[in-house]
Amino acid sequence: MKLITVAGPPACGKTAVILKTAVELRGHAVHAGVVKFDCLATDDDERYRRHGIPVQKGLSGSICPDHYFASNIEESASWGAREELDILFTESAGLCNRCSPHIRDVAAVAVIDVLGGINAPRKVGPMLRTADYVVVTKGDIVSQAEREVFVARVRDANPRARILPVNGLSGQGAFELARLLREEAPDRADVTGSRLRYPMPGAVCSYCLGEQRIGSAHQIGNVATLDLTSAGGTP
Repeated sequence: MKLITVAGPPACGKTAVILKTAVELRGHAVHAGVVKFDCLATDDDERYRRHGIPVQKGLSGSICPDHYFASNIEESASWGAREELDILFTESAGLCNRCSPHIRDVAAVAVIDVLGGINAPRKVGPMLRTADYVVVTKGDIVSQAEREVFVARVRDANPRARILPVNGLSGQGAFELARLLREEAPDRADVTGSRLRYPMPGAVCSYCLGEQRIGSAHQIGNVATLDLTSAGGTP
């Protein structure tokens, strides 16, 4: 089984890209499934089921979705193997742009849309910078010049990744992504002992443990504060 991690900012089109790609893969007799990770609620699993795609979902609730992903990816891969999937996509929540749900020796896809602005690639962290494939969505809404500038910024952020435009509505571009994943993604059904490509966001503080009161007297653990004596306010 090939495991594919898919990450990207909220509402960038991750589900649409996976859905169109999975349909393309089916045309090549490739059986694909999805594990959808989110925070509070999602009905994306119903979208997958309507297209006959095996799916499981996990909601992290009050836990960081990246940490929830890392705690559940081993069993998710085991589920995909039990379902006899050829390809298993995992879709992350991607809420803070700092997310990093990519694993070494596992194909990594980042999805980013041009409507985030030409500076968006600079603001997205390891989920873009460590990806093998960067899918650019919603390019049909902007001009060719804007698309080219945006792609150039993506290339600056991740020079080694393959960059592919995909239209989540029409599916244009999904054929090429499906082909690359079929031909290039490594087989990796067992992720036990694997390493993440980048450390998860780190925060073990009083607020992580349920504290609601504001004030330094109530703050313990991993706390970062601004240096407001400087011009920039950098921590």
